Formats: sequence, C-alpha cells, structure tokens
Amino acid sequence: MILGVPKEILDNELRVAALPETVAEYVKMGFEVQVQASAGEGALRADAEYEASGAKIVGDPAALFAASDVIVKVKQPWLNKETGKHEVEMMRPGALLVAFLHPAAPSNHDTIRMLAARNITALTMDGIPRISRAQMMDALTSMSTVTGYKSVLIAANRFPKFIPLIGTAIGTVKAARFLVVGTGVVGLQAIAAAKRLGGSVKAVDIRQEARLAADSLGAKIAGFDVPPEVALGEGGYARALPPEWLEKELAALGPLVQEADLVILSALVPGEVAPVLVTDEMLRKMKPGSVIVDVAIDQGGNCAVSEPGGETVRHGVRVLGLWNIPGTMPVHASWLYAHNLWHYLANLFKHGLDKPDLEDDIVRHSLVTHQGNIVHPGTLKAMGQS
Repeated sequence: MILGVPKEILDNELRVAALPETVAEYVKMGFEVQVQASAGEGALRADAEYEASGAKIVGDPAALFAASDVIVKVKQPWLNKETGKHEVEMMRPGALLVAFLHPAAPSNHDTIRMLAARNITALTMDGIPRISRAQMMDALTSMSTVTGYKSVLIAANRFPKFIPLIGTAIGTVKAARFLVVGTGVVGLQAIAAAKRLGGSVKAVDIRQEARLAADSLGAKIAGFDVPPEVALGEGGYARALPPEWLEKELAALGPLVQEADLVILSALVPGEVAPVLVTDEMLRKMKPGSVIVDVAIDQGGNCAVSEPGGETVRHGVRVLGLWNIPGTMPVHASWLYAHNLWHYLANLFKHGLDKPDLEDDIVRHSLVTHQGNIVHPGTLKAMGQS
C-alpha cells in the first residue's frame, strides 16, 4: 500500500505532513512511502533525509496522487497551479485522505463535495475528540499552541504603536490593551505571549474552566456568565450558543472590543462554523490603527468582515484573516503535526493496512466523507442538510 506525502501548495504554507523520522515509522508499518520532491524544504528537511528513511522521491505531483492509496497532507486539497488541476481531481478514486479539512467552513464546502463525488474516504485532523486516548494525535491542540503564540507577534507587527509601557524623558507611553476572545489552547498561548510583550490583557470565554485558566495567566476576566449546560459541549469544548444567549454575548463584547487596541479572536465550536462575535458596527467604534487577528477563519471566522486568507482595513481597523499561521513556524509546527499524524494513522490501521478501523471513536469523530457520502454532522449542518 502506497502512502503519499505531497508538497503543500497553499500560499505561504511551509509545513509538511511527514518528516524523515515518521516516514521510517510508516515503512515499519508496511507502507511504501512516496514523498514529493522538496516537500520538506520549508521545514528544513532535505529529500536525501527522506530517502535515507526509506521513502521514494517523486517529482510529479499528479503521479504521486494517482499512485497513492493513502494521502497525508497538512491543509485541505487545493488547485495545483503547476498541473492546472485540483488536488482532489488528481487523487485515485477510492483513496484515503487525512488532512486539516475544516469541513464545516463554507469556503471548503465545494472541496468536500468533490471528495465525496470522487469516493474519497476523507478524515479531518481538526475533528479528533478531546479524550485521553487521543492526546498524542491531537493536532488541533498542537497547531493551536503555535497559532496562539504567533498571532500575537503578527498583531504586534501590524500595530503602529508600542506594546509595553514605555517610560521616556518626555512622558510615559501606556501599555497596549489586548482582548482575547476564546481562551482554549489558542487563547491561553495568546495571553501568555501578550503578557510577555508587556501588554495589558483582558479575556472572554463562556466556559468557567477556561476563564479560570486565563485568570491564572494574569488576564483580567471580562464578559458575562453562561450556565454550564448552555456553554459546555462534548469533551469540554464550547457549545454553539442559542440566539438569545448569542445576543447577550454580543452586547457584552461591544464595549470590550471598542476599548481594545489588539484583538485575538479564537472562539470555535468543534465541527461547526465559528460564531460571528465582532460586527461591522463594533469595528466602527474602535480606534483607528487597532488590529484584529481572526484565527477562527478556518471555520468561517469570528469577525463579520474577515477575508479568508487575507487582510483588510475597515473603519481604520486592520482585520487579519490569515489562514495558516502555524505555516509561518514550519519547523516546530511540522514536527508536532507529523508526530500527531503518525499516532493517528497507527490507530487507524491498528488491525492492518487493509483494515482501517472506521468504527474507532477517534476515527468516527474525524470522518468527513465515505462511500460517496458526506457524513460529518457539523458539515451537513453548515450545508443546511440533515
């Protein structure tokens, strides 16, 4: 059975789904591994290292996709400008794909439909449940660690003022005010990074445990209380709020957004479209020069005006909807992701390479398309299907 590792083609995506050390593990599992030439270049890993680990280097991406029974990627399939074909079109019908698909995001719905039509069994690494058995496979947590840290650096780089309190001979410059919305792994890393830079930090989350974690890092907790039965979903993740509670959250966020200099948005509901928490009207009331980094963009975004994969200026506020923040730290991000993925595949094929266990709890939560059908509940909900 051939396992293919293509080179990532999204703009500025420098990560790779497998490193030489995980290739060696796949070979031990019985796979024949094919790696596209220069796939590991962005993570500073040479083709020769992959060959030494047992991989075959393939120059033509179309040939790699056509030959592969199992394809491992970092990000969702995309149009390959080199071949003029979408990566899904190049896959062998009936193949198995594992990647970050973010299937509920409207921008990815066409790709998900293409995968189903081509009879690809597609599994998304952002669908892994938060259970102890899945910790070594939890790529979402790994990438969120990178994203939270780097999102603050990106925001600070776009911000036209100092971040820390600065004393000068002619007066004192006040510390910049951060607002972190959503204090899961991304938010907590963002809080820690903002505090290291010397910023003043407020944090909002509808979950009591998440608020306590933010408080332990020195953030001032803001927002409002939501009953646990309304706020908490499966595995401790946030649940999509009913309309009446979402209205209350927007009302509480308005003044906080208005006073903030830099806003990190990371409020997500697993497997569903991200809730819109920052409206155009809120942006109108922010100070010119303020910066918003919407790291929920892969699932649609928390800001109403975020542009997927880009940035825009609205009412003097810079709004960044950058897709692949972990791709800007490809060495450590690839190391984390490649090992998460290897543990995931080891579990998927625990009964043999010809017997993927699609009934395993972890696998079942991450299954998106199978036998020509879209089976992911959050995606079907986002598409308006039952």
